Amino acid sequence: MSLLAALVPAIAQAQGLSGNLVLYTSQPNTDAQQTVDAFKARNPGVTVTFVRDGTPKILAKLSAEFEAGQPQADVLLIADSVTMEGLKKEDRLLAHEKADVSAYPAGTHDPQKFWFATKLITTGIAYNTKAGFKPASWQDLTRPEVKGQLVMPSPLTSGAALIHAATLTGAMDGGWKYYEALKDNDAVAGGGNGDVLKQVAGGQKLYGVIVDYMPIREKAKGAPIEFVFPKEGVSAVSEPVAILKSTKNPEAARAFVDFLLSKEGQELALKQGYIAAHPAVALPAGYPAREQIKVMSFDAGKALADETKNKAAFADIFGQ
Repeated sequence: MSLLAALVPAIAQAQGLSGNLVLYTSQPNTDAQQTVDAFKARNPGVTVTFVRDGTPKILAKLSAEFEAGQPQADVLLIADSVTMEGLKKEDRLLAHEKADVSAYPAGTHDPQKFWFATKLITTGIAYNTKAGFKPASWQDLTRPEVKGQLVMPSPLTSGAALIHAATLTGAMDGGWKYYEALKDNDAVAGGGNGDVLKQVAGGQKLYGVIVDYMPIREKAKGAPIEFVFPKEGVSAVSEPVAILKSTKNPEAARAFVDFLLSKEGQELALKQGYIAAHPAVALPAGYPAREQIKVMSFDAGKALADETKNKAAFADIFGQ
């Protein structure tokens, strides 16, 4: 078969896709624009617009649209799988049964193919370079040297922090007793990851629980901050993508998902500075080798069922 003959089906498919596609996403604006531009380069017949906001606000917007019977989005690309599990439970998502996930390890995506992980944003430990010691494990944060010097995002305001709490309490002996030990060590919980970064990089606190890319990027800019992947493992949000059942352009929506799962789409995640979900894609500068990062097991369905209970447990411990 000639090269031209091999390319014809792909070209025909790209040319055959047309119409509008609306993306609701929690990606930063720059990342969202890069993602849309890369997809459009492959599918020039599709006009893509996106709405960008934090996952809770995206969800509130969607809920209002569902209530009015006028959902606008075709595709969702948001922070976490627990939110996707909620939408799946409400029968709001469309399965993409022909999505090729053969290159991914089992457990990366929804088994019924209603949502698909696009990257791994892990939560670990950041510390200011003037700190007295380098933490290597989650248990190190309960040491006397850390007393009054730890800041972390609240699961009541951060989806990643809620998933982190569910993962950690499910994996560690004693469950919520670990968070009780952090509280006893005068840890401060509140706000989001950006606030943690500001306090640790600025030296107001010496230690922080935070998503990986923020301190790694700040270190590259010269900030006095380091990031540790604890030896017990890290929690992770996977920025999943899904198609709404109410999509007006299912073919383009499926193509968008296929693009994000492709090697090209996964290498875009790398260029943006994230750990791609695809196991064959390298990690960004500043990260250890992929095999050195242990991701703790996480059950999105269980986390959804336990969400109210987990929030209440945290609020009870930290008085929020």
